[in-house]
Amino acid sequence: MNYFVEGLQGAGKTTFVQEFVKQLSEYKAFREGDFSPVELAWCAYVTEEQYDEILKKYPSLEREIREKTVVEEEHKIICYTQILTDISGFHKDLENFEIYNGTLDREAFEKVIFSRYQRWNGEGQIFECSIFQNIIENLILFFDMSDEEILNFYVRLKTILAGKQYEIIYLALDDIPGAIDVIRKERSDDTGNELWFPMMLQYLESSPHGKLHALTGLEGLIAHLERRKALELQILDEVFPDNSVVLKAKSDSVNSFICLHLRR
Repeated sequence: MNYFVEGLQGAGKTTFVQEFVKQLSEYKAFREGDFSPVELAWCAYVTEEQYDEILKKYPSLEREIREKTVVEEEHKIICYTQILTDISGFHKDLENFEIYNGTLDREAFEKVIFSRYQRWNGEGQIFECSIFQNIIENLILFFDMSDEEILNFYVRLKTILAGKQYEIIYLALDDIPGAIDVIRKERSDDTGNELWFPMMLQYLESSPHGKLHALTGLEGLIAHLERRKALELQILDEVFPDNSVVLKAKSDSVNSFICLHLRR
């Protein structure tokens, strides 16, 4: 069985995956930023020509770039956030080669997602936010797709996944504002300057959907996440009813699920 661990920011996905892998050492976990057979978050997706241009632009990082590169058909995937450097602008530059944030049009984006899931035939794998978070944020914020259009996207994905062994574990947050408060404190520097919250607001407010629907500040972020949660639960209920389980985030049900799995 393969597992996709999903939920909003602050739901405890990373902690869940850590505990799962700790107790099931034979499983391989894929986290954001890792090279993954299905997900491309925090990875540059480039052509051979673009790859050569990047190497020419950053010659002092050529060895590190090559070490963090995986060839996939006609593209190369660079796990650029795993490259530690003080070269100004490097990470921001490679961020422009991600498939998210509207860098690809809708048709090209869907082609990449569906083709990678089509090729995937994993066993004993655990994925952190690879079905929903980055994909659905792009569909909402940069393509401004309706709930019906997004549901249809996942119907198509479900068809592609037919015959593959997987279960979606969804950690449902009851208190979204409370979770945001916790993240704001946790993701601050040593002097108390917030790192995550300003970045998240900028991401939301500058997106086509955010501008169109005037989503600003904390209120706008909460409204967006409330919609996302409702939509994700609807997708699980209508599209993946036999391949998903919903758990209360940060509760004993998470430990209960892991214990139940170990007894199988």
